[in-house]
Amino acid sequence: MKSLGYIVFLLIIVLGVSFAIINSAPVAIHYYVGVTKLPLSLLLAAAFGFGLIIGFSALLISSIKLRTNLGRTRKKLRIAEQEVDNLRTIPIKDA
Repeated sequence: MKSLGYIVFLLIIVLGVSFAIINSAPVAIHYYVGVTKLPLSLLLAAAFGFGLIIGFSALLISSIKLRTNLGRTRKKLRIAEQEVDNLRTIPIKDA
């Protein structure tokens, strides 16, 4: 199973390199202050990398929020368990 993963990874790398070789024509990128010419494959790789960074940062923010919420919930649980233990130790008084 592990070797199948390596084969798929190698296939993706080979396809990516062949795509970069085929699409090596320069593309003009117009900024507000100028123009830059870059190969199409480099531009696509940069856009993919930028998307990965944005996606991972969004995931990180979400994960941090969940962890803080989990910490608060654990603290409330600890307090509630302590209160239940205290109530169990109090003797019952008959009226």
